[in-house]
Amino acid sequence: MNIAEHQKLLNSIKKNLPEIKRLLDEVNSHWNYEDPIYRYYHFSFKSYYIQGSTVAIVNLFKRICNMPLNSRFMNIVKNGTDKRWREADNKNWDRINRPMLEAYFHARFFLEMVYKYGKKFKKAPEVVPSGWAALLYLYNMR
Repeated sequence: MNIAEHQKLLNSIKKNLPEIKRLLDEVNSHWNYEDPIYRYYHFSFKSYYIQGSTVAIVNLFKRICNMPLNSRFMNIVKNGTDKRWREADNKNWDRINRPMLEAYFHARFFLEMVYKYGKKFKKAPEVVPSGWAALLYLYNMR
């Protein structure tokens, strides 16, 4: 465990807390959370809009700490973004749409953890709670 690296990450998170909070509020809004998930169940092309939130979150993570993000996470993001609706998608709705929701939920989880622990900690902990440990994995520090 490199506590200096962890502190550097925490400092960067703290520096970006206003932007993190703004984005968290945005992705939790009606149109960026409730509506696209409802649209998944409604078989509406508007469910595809959730990809924008996922991409915005990932871009923020990259700005917070300029290092590669966890490959498992990035694979989930890759499988759940850059999709454009086609009429034929309706025949394979779950196979095409569920990865978009999965990517959003993972990204949103990490965004919540970034905000929670950015506010909570003054210094990087040596005994790490699960959410902070997950962030360390996101940034390949664990």
